[in-house]
Amino acid sequence: MSASSTPGRGAVPALFSEPGRGQGGWDEGQVLPEGRGVPDERKGPPEGRDVPVEGQELLGERATPDDGQELAERRRVPEEERLARAALTRLVEPGDETVGRWLRRMGPMALWRALTGKGEPPPGATGERLAGCALRAAGADPVADLALIARCGGRFICPGDLDWPGQLDDLGDARPVGLWVRGRADLRMWALRSVAVVGARACSDYGAYVAASLGTGLAERGWVVVSGAAHGVDGAAHRGALAAGGATIAVLASGVDVPYPRAHAELIERIAEQGLVLAELPPGAHPTRPRFVLRNRVIAALTRGTVVVEAQYRSGSLVTARRAQQLGRSTMGVPGPVTSGLSAGVHELLRGEAVLVTDAAEVAELIGGIGDLAPERRGPLVERDLLDPVTARVLEALSARGGNRLRDVARESGTGCDEALGRLHELLALGFVERHGDRWELVPPVRRSDGARRGDPPNRGNRVKGLRR
Repeated sequence: MSASSTPGRGAVPALFSEPGRGQGGWDEGQVLPEGRGVPDERKGPPEGRDVPVEGQELLGERATPDDGQELAERRRVPEEERLARAALTRLVEPGDETVGRWLRRMGPMALWRALTGKGEPPPGATGERLAGCALRAAGADPVADLALIARCGGRFICPGDLDWPGQLDDLGDARPVGLWVRGRADLRMWALRSVAVVGARACSDYGAYVAASLGTGLAERGWVVVSGAAHGVDGAAHRGALAAGGATIAVLASGVDVPYPRAHAELIERIAEQGLVLAELPPGAHPTRPRFVLRNRVIAALTRGTVVVEAQYRSGSLVTARRAQQLGRSTMGVPGPVTSGLSAGVHELLRGEAVLVTDAAEVAELIGGIGDLAPERRGPLVERDLLDPVTARVLEALSARGGNRLRDVARESGTGCDEALGRLHELLALGFVERHGDRWELVPPVRRSDGARRGDPPNRGNRVKGLRR
């Protein structure tokens, strides 16, 4: 069966094996010896053999039975297509919509052949672009990449796999070719209840505190915190979720085996152990400035909403938020001082369609389901709030200067003398007023000079009448 025909068991080496490389020696279209191909998922693994981790059987390596069984349950994409997609991640840059259109029309295997000169060039492909692809293809070895990610405790997932997050399809032709993932959790299930927390790298202490509080609060409410593992807000959000024993996902602009920034190597390793680390770029790839911007579209599409904590006008986190808006996701911002340039971008976002939030409860209320309500916000309750309207009116009629006669109080409160007298006795019993002969006075507020000590309860009058008439 030739590589140009319908893909079958022999299509894997036809696409990627060359003399002297990998298993070596196969010409295009040559079929692997029996037992060396990918097992038929409908029949299950051959008796007495472990299910191979992606690409490992081709190298003569095997996974543990548990890992193999778990991968077999998650995989639904044929291995030749998986290899082609893995190879394409080395060939093309993330988020290239032109490549996305080619991939949608041609399929991964035909596109690989087209870009490497083994088939008709894709429509509109320039000679310069094909030359660049050929240069990158010379170093592509998807079998080795899949084996490497397996040794790192990871995997490569493709559209069509059971743990592929369907919300990434909202990106259209900018959808990732595939995702390299470290961690054992099911990405699709985690992404169903996830929220992005992003913001400035050079954040203030206020921004770091808010981001960590959001990470902790969201994790305690069962939400998965997604961010980019960068300095500042990203790192604080991840640490907050980890500190609460919660779930968190780091989306990198490099390979999952290349921690960036280097100072966060330990943090990224913790995330891989307790959560998930994922990237579009293959193992060993290093970040570039455009890759950070393109990475943000994955964060926006993967989550149900994006919260921005501190961002200047030119901030990558604003790119994430605006992409989330375009995708119909919830966009939120945490306000800061109007004098702070670090909050200027957030405030501009809040003037648009973003929603102001201050804590995890408000975030959960916005993106959660029925019953995820934030507590009602109100000021402190004081004793005078419990007075009925007439009694409160009598209390307001008392002058702070003292010497209030009954007739004056009745006139100012709009009540009769008998009614006013009864209300004044109620206020006397509650400790709001004092009686001196035929005059009524407010209980004076406690002053520090009166001998009150720190920690003493405040006098009632201090909370009731602080202004003079």
